[in-house]
Amino acid sequence: METLAPAEPEVRAFETDVARVDDRDVVLAETYFYAESGGQPADRGTVDGVAVVDVQKRDGDVVHTLAEPPAFEAGETVRGVVDDDFRTYCMRAHTASHALYGAGRRLLDDLGYGGFNIDERKVRVDFTTSTDIDDGTLLELERLTNRAVWDSRDVSWEQVPVEEATAREDVAFNTKTEEGVMADADTVRVVTVDGWDVAACGGTHVSNTREIGPVTVLDRSNPGEGLTRVEFAVGPAGIDRFADVHGAALDAARELGTGVDDVAETVASLRDERDDLAARLDDLKGEVLGSQIAGFETVERDGATWKLGAIEGFGPNEAGDEAQSQVGDGADVVAVVGGGDNTFVVVASTGDVDAGDVVARVTDEFGGGGGGGPTFAQGGGLPVDADEVVAYLRS
Repeated sequence: METLAPAEPEVRAFETDVARVDDRDVVLAETYFYAESGGQPADRGTVDGVAVVDVQKRDGDVVHTLAEPPAFEAGETVRGVVDDDFRTYCMRAHTASHALYGAGRRLLDDLGYGGFNIDERKVRVDFTTSTDIDDGTLLELERLTNRAVWDSRDVSWEQVPVEEATAREDVAFNTKTEEGVMADADTVRVVTVDGWDVAACGGTHVSNTREIGPVTVLDRSNPGEGLTRVEFAVGPAGIDRFADVHGAALDAARELGTGVDDVAETVASLRDERDDLAARLDDLKGEVLGSQIAGFETVERDGATWKLGAIEGFGPNEAGDEAQSQVGDGADVVAVVGGGDNTFVVVASTGDVDAGDVVARVTDEFGGGGGGGPTFAQGGGLPVDADEVVAYLRS
């Protein structure tokens, strides 16, 4: 027995006989409850006032799982009521996925279905496509989908012979999620959004795209190789998301002192200014660091001239670069000790003094670790103040 929901999705209440009762599981002679399949969740509702918590296809039957064992028995006539709000949401959401796929037909290369799912807050469609779906493409998918809604395109469905459907190039097949849509069947159900999309599908749908309402694209991701997942919302969730995004845009425009249409241009200008300031700051920091190291005390040790001292506010990479740039200019060795939360030492040498040996002696004395070669070495994690390391190097 198949559910009658896809063929007559507007039916919300019906009477029928009970075919079988097994504790909380009930099989009806006929049903308008949609059984979970193809990425669409099971309908909610009641059977003779008892809540239906799940509907599944099992061994050729549509099994309704109730919240508690029912009082009725096999052979009795019962009244089924499908939850109107949830069914309507699923119809809109499922048809919206077809409208989105139709938009994809117009934008994406090598297009195919990779998966589909509806939950209470959002809908996802997994595309297989060679096209990189960037922000611009995502927005165009949203725009075209909503245009299909606005155009009030009729939605219809019919049973088509399997051989005919599979031979048609215009029919999309979601083979990953439409479980059983063609299994052991002579025909396949084909849903058509007039002039927009044609797909094999066993779900429930609205009769015209205008019933979908606004579609708001939420996000995109890559759940697997060759797949792009697009998530969107319809109904209240979509309206709320649009309002949130619009509100954020208005807030950003107000903070930037510009109009919403000019936010991107203003942000780009501010980013350029920030990058310029960051570059200037780096230059100034480099000048300050160079000046500090150039002003280090000079000592003579073992026939070599050393410059050594402590700095703060700079990292080992910055100190190392500057030390290497100054070694040889009046000094055979430049040793820089960085203070702060993590004391470090960098040593640059002309090679007459082995920088690696200097760092090794420091870490042997104080702890920490490091290494390097004859012309440059560094160590870190020294558990002492920078001044102690400088005093050690001076002695």
